[in-house]
Amino acid sequence: MDEDTRKRAADLLHLRGQGLSKGDPVALPLVSSSMFHLPGDPDGAAAYGRIDNPTWEALEHSLSVLEAAPCIAFPSGMAAISAALFATLKAGQTLLVPSDGYYVTRLLADRFLSPLGIRVVERPTLGFSDGGFEGIDVVFMESPSNPGLDLCDIRAIATAVRSTGGVSIVDNTTMTPFGQRPLDLGADVVVAADTKAPGGHSDVLMGHVATRSVALQEAVLDWRKMSGSIPSPHAAWLLHRGLETLEVRFDRMCQSAQIIAEALIDHPAVSTIRYPGLTCDPSHELAKLQMLRFGFLIGIVLDTKDSAEAFINGCRYFRPATSFGGVHSSAERRARWGDDVPDGFVRLSIGCEPVDELLTDLLRSLDQQTPGLDG
Repeated sequence: MDEDTRKRAADLLHLRGQGLSKGDPVALPLVSSSMFHLPGDPDGAAAYGRIDNPTWEALEHSLSVLEAAPCIAFPSGMAAISAALFATLKAGQTLLVPSDGYYVTRLLADRFLSPLGIRVVERPTLGFSDGGFEGIDVVFMESPSNPGLDLCDIRAIATAVRSTGGVSIVDNTTMTPFGQRPLDLGADVVVAADTKAPGGHSDVLMGHVATRSVALQEAVLDWRKMSGSIPSPHAAWLLHRGLETLEVRFDRMCQSAQIIAEALIDHPAVSTIRYPGLTCDPSHELAKLQMLRFGFLIGIVLDTKDSAEAFINGCRYFRPATSFGGVHSSAERRARWGDDVPDGFVRLSIGCEPVDELLTDLLRSLDQQTPGLDG
């Protein structure tokens, strides 16, 4: 962990404590109110629950320390993505999205943005710069892509997009600010589903938008106020609590993922493995340049759909569930959602269990899918 990351982790844990008065609770209070005492001129005071909430504000303060930028909280990752896109696009403009990224982002663009007169272009992450960015108004990146874990050069793309007058948005859900800092790499906007590792316990839906542009920040905030896309105070409180252990959990998850990925490279049941931390991974060199850690997601390909499902169901310590980033490890065959991956592709999300137990569990189930190794 570099010095800046260590400082952010320490500052986050004592952010609230630095402003406490004698007798104040150390833990963040949960404020659930649609109304606030508001005599006279309303300026400078909390006014209404769709616009103001002290629990949101504390959460956004914590997120801003991690991102080193103002943050706006939303009730889900897709709410954050929607806000960023609707705040930066208008009819007649062009949006570029990854063809191999999170499929719901593509659905949003196709079903709701296109009918409003926005031209949507798709490119694979590995060829994202092919064709350049002239005439493209908003460029939406995922790096690593979900679920394939391909990378694109965030700094080079953000620089190129800015030179043509466009706006760059990066979905940093897979990495969190402890694993990658797109704003420091030159991106204009970061979006993230805090439902994943930041919340960490699979019990809250949340997201956020971060930007250092005052104009973009105001546009996103206006979208939240007018659309009513607001988080519940309880969800904000849960995420605030989750953030306080994010650095510790993320560190454990990334360390374990590296160990597990290295152990799976030569397993006969695995035809392909993707993990940016492997020296044999095609994205490894770029990962070393732009990522602080290599993450907790691993992609493996088994021969068939049936063998992938049998492998997942044979694991004791991996929940067969969608989503990722929780303390509980999970595994999912992503082709079932229509992702452009082989039928036998499995996304592994490494959690916080002891790594020896996880690896033993994985290898035992994989062995059962390999003739001659099933004991």
